[in-house]
Amino acid sequence: MFKDFDNEDIRDAVRRLCERFPGEYWRKLDADRAYPVDFVNALTEAGYLATLIPEEYGGSGLTLSAAAAVLEEIQRAGCNGAACHAQMYVMGTVLRHGNELQKERYLPKIASGELRLQAFGV
Repeated sequence: MFKDFDNEDIRDAVRRLCERFPGEYWRKLDADRAYPVDFVNALTEAGYLATLIPEEYGGSGLTLSAAAAVLEEIQRAGCNGAACHAQMYVMGTVLRHGNELQKERYLPKIASGELRLQAFGV
């Protein structure tokens, strides 16, 4: 999906996406103590929250530096990256320690946004 992008291209695209979510959006969410559903959905639809998921499981299969660029731009724009961070990195537990059946079952759903993986317990 993003193989022809370098991190500057990713940064520019994430910056443009974040412009759709101004401070008023975040202040209202904060006042309502609400989850940023629209923001997370927009990032998911654009493929950014599946940056580290291998292509074979529906992700972009990009590098850690690309994922860091996504989160840096989210934070730089004044958006809240907490939900994004969890969605992008917690899946690494499944990727590194899950068996093939678990990877096939969960990673495509995480990549598509069908499954939100925000935390895990041991």
